[in-house]
Amino acid sequence: MNKREKLPGGHETILLVDDNEAVWDVLIESLQGLGYSVLLAENGLDTVEIYRNNPKEIDLVILDMIMPKQGGHSTFFELKVIDPDVKVLLISGYVSEDEVQDLLDKGASSFLPKPCRIDKIAKELRKIFDQ
Repeated sequence: MNKREKLPGGHETILLVDDNEAVWDVLIESLQGLGYSVLLAENGLDTVEIYRNNPKEIDLVILDMIMPKQGGHSTFFELKVIDPDVKVLLISGYVSEDEVQDLLDKGASSFLPKPCRIDKIAKELRKIFDQ
């Protein structure tokens, strides 16, 4: 990426779901720098609770697939029950292609393998929001 290339940003609210503090710090700072509001959940159970308690306020969920308490697969389906139109960007370093494809077939917006650079995330977010 050319250092002068401006990354696409936005004003939407994103729920970031990840159990790795190093990932949160970088992603939250980067996403906020692009203009997004960011909420954080450390596991799938918290994700469902936060999403349910903030109806129509969360525009997209960035969902890690491998987490304690409740993984991304179960969390995705619970989110779909709350809001069939939920936008979910799946991220993971350790997940089978079949599992990812299953969620994409069931309505997940996209998938990015970890580690992923902020420029890829920023572009993918705009692609999802602009659909």
